[in-house]
Amino acid sequence: MSLRPLSRTRDLVAQLRRQLGEDDPMPPRAPLPPVELPPQRVFPSPSRRSRLADLAAAHTTALVGIGSVGTRYATDVVLQFQAELAVAHGAVATELPEEWAVAQGYVSLGSRVTSHREFLLRPDLGRRLAPESAERWAATCRKEVDVQPILADGLSAVATQGAGPALMSAFIAECEKRGFSTGTPVCARHARVWLEDEIGELARAKVAVILLGERPGLGTGDGLSAYLVYGPKVGNTDGQRNMMSNIHNRGTPPVDAARRLAVMAQLMLEQKTSGVHLDLSPRAAELGEAARGGYRAPQVRTRLVEG
Repeated sequence: MSLRPLSRTRDLVAQLRRQLGEDDPMPPRAPLPPVELPPQRVFPSPSRRSRLADLAAAHTTALVGIGSVGTRYATDVVLQFQAELAVAHGAVATELPEEWAVAQGYVSLGSRVTSHREFLLRPDLGRRLAPESAERWAATCRKEVDVQPILADGLSAVATQGAGPALMSAFIAECEKRGFSTGTPVCARHARVWLEDEIGELARAKVAVILLGERPGLGTGDGLSAYLVYGPKVGNTDGQRNMMSNIHNRGTPPVDAARRLAVMAQLMLEQKTSGVHLDLSPRAAELGEAARGGYRAPQVRTRLVEG
């Protein structure tokens, strides 16, 4: 009894092998030629930063004159960039817990935003209070005050939860030391800068100051910014505000920032204006570099990756 092939295809392949003289499915092969080892150095020597780049780097935290290896960045530069970018992304993605404001002793308010994703995509909704928050604030806040302080999450809840309470308390203390009446301490969630207008208007404050997490930069996810406006009301523009940024220990420390912000609030109360019309020169000595133009020492860039 003869055995039938398992398949017509296999039978044809076997016939082809016999015709080619390679009936063995795994015929012996010639040994592989030796593989030469790669050269010790594939890329040219890394290029060094120029003297001009060294001088420029003294005035900025930007990545200036980082050099290259061949046509690419050096590995440590890429890793540092990725680490700093992760810090920024993490800060923007962090949400302020709903119970955090009350735990810190603040009145908790919320904007018209309903989710963190909507907060990032709809800045306009973060500029107005939710109706229930507006009603609660109008019913409970102190009225007719000189300065209304506001703490908010902004684009870095990490910064708000970190240095936010210290900046808030130091700023209130500096204002009271100068004899200003301050409003009920409040913390706003999912807030944009212009939210200070509605909060200050409902409190009938002369000056509103919002302290909020600023848009993170590379490696800086813990920075706060402060925006001050005289005569807060819905509809004010950015030209009517003054601001201070980079409030953190590597930039302007919160204690120093609180003093300077109180001085700016004092100038607004004296001149009854803010923004582009505010004259800082009468208290330039107290404001320090905040009242001067030109270069200032850059913040310290933290090394996140060791090569």
